[in-house]
Amino acid sequence: MANPKIGIALGSGGARGFAHVGVIKSLIEEGIPIDLIAGSSMGSLVAAFYGSGYDMNTMVKLSTSFRRKYYLDFTLPKMGFISGRKVKELVRFFTKGKTIEELSIPVGIVATDLLKGEKVVFTKGNLSDAVRASISIPGIFVPEQIDGRLYIDGGVVDRVPVTVAKEMGADIVIAVDVSPFIAEPKISSIQDVIIQSIDIMQRELVRHMAMDANVMIRPKTEKFSSRAFENIQEIIECGERETKKCIPKIKEEIEKWKEQEGCS
Repeated sequence: MANPKIGIALGSGGARGFAHVGVIKSLIEEGIPIDLIAGSSMGSLVAAFYGSGYDMNTMVKLSTSFRRKYYLDFTLPKMGFISGRKVKELVRFFTKGKTIEELSIPVGIVATDLLKGEKVVFTKGNLSDAVRASISIPGIFVPEQIDGRLYIDGGVVDRVPVTVAKEMGADIVIAVDVSPFIAEPKISSIQDVIIQSIDIMQRELVRHMAMDANVMIRPKTEKFSSRAFENIQEIIECGERETKKCIPKIKEEIEKWKEQEGCS
């Protein structure tokens, strides 16, 4: 009997996105295959590292050693405060300069075309360029230029790219939302204003996306800042815990798909 093609949709969330590592780790431990990944913003970074062939122990080590200083390269704030060159070099180094096509599984990286106001999904081409585009939080990172177009954060148009995973051929989509809306947060910087504004805009969209995914995993990351790259081990463990709770539902969806295929 054929098995369903399982896709995971990894959402945006800044530092909270390291919960995606815990999600993938638990899925692998439970024998749930990952056939493709759609990633938006931080989700695209985790997808790129996993698709580059790292085992989970290495993924965890890479994640827990990550620090803000690795990507902060301030520039004159014409289109953003952070130029993004450092983070792009970091991605290029750890993914061994691979293209998206060279990854071990199909990966779709979501970004937003700033001029057209449209979602763009990179499934081929330069991997570090695509990830750099996908993580470009507007107002904070300078937009990434690819082939004459300007790109910003994929989370602006598609925080949890469920539809992208389906378009890539997934029969079952496991979605991961690591960026819950937090009412009345502490606002003390321009970054806080920008990120909270984006969260407000996306709140209703994510509610509808949940209905399109077969399984929605929501790691409890509320107490962690999306900007402070601290407590990463705890964030990873949040992803592990919530995924383990969802394993029965995931296996149920797989069996349901097999039954339907067997009847067709």
